Amino acid sequence: MNATFNQQLPIAIGADHAGVEYKQAIVEYLKEKGWQVLDFGTHGIASVDYPDFAHPVAQAVEEGKAACGILLCGSANGVNITANKHAGIRAALCWQNDIAALARQHNNANVISIPARFVALALAYQMIDTFLSTPFEGGRHENRVQKISCS
Repeated sequence: MNATFNQQLPIAIGADHAGVEYKQAIVEYLKEKGWQVLDFGTHGIASVDYPDFAHPVAQAVEEGKAACGILLCGSANGVNITANKHAGIRAALCWQNDIAALARQHNNANVISIPARFVALALAYQMIDTFLSTPFEGGRHENRVQKISCS
C-alpha cells in the first residue's frame, strides 16, 4: 500500500463498545500491513463513553505522536464530533469508499470516523486503505482547508 502518512509513526485507533469488535479486527489488519498501532481502547463490550476514546486518538494525532487516527462507534457521529474539537484535527465521517477518498483529496482529513453499525467490516477495511493511500490534492483545496481552524 502506498501510504500518504508517515509510516514511521503509528496509527492511533479508538472505539466505544459499539465499535470494539471492528477496532480489534482493524488493529490486526493494520499490523499485517506493517503499521504500528496505538490502541486507546476500549477493549470490551461493556457500555462506555465514546469521548474517553476519541480524545486520546485526536490528541495523539494533534501532538504528532501518530500519523493519523481511526475512530469507531455506532454511528461515528459522537467520535467524529469529539475529535473535531481538537485544533489541527480534520476528522471525516465516512460510510462509503468515495467519501474516504474525498476526505483526503479535498479536506486533508487526518482522522477517519467509521460507523460500525452501518458498514460491513470489508468496507471499513477498504475505506481505511483508501484513506491511507489517497494524497491531499492541495491546489484550490489548500486555501479552504486553511480556513477550517478557528485559531
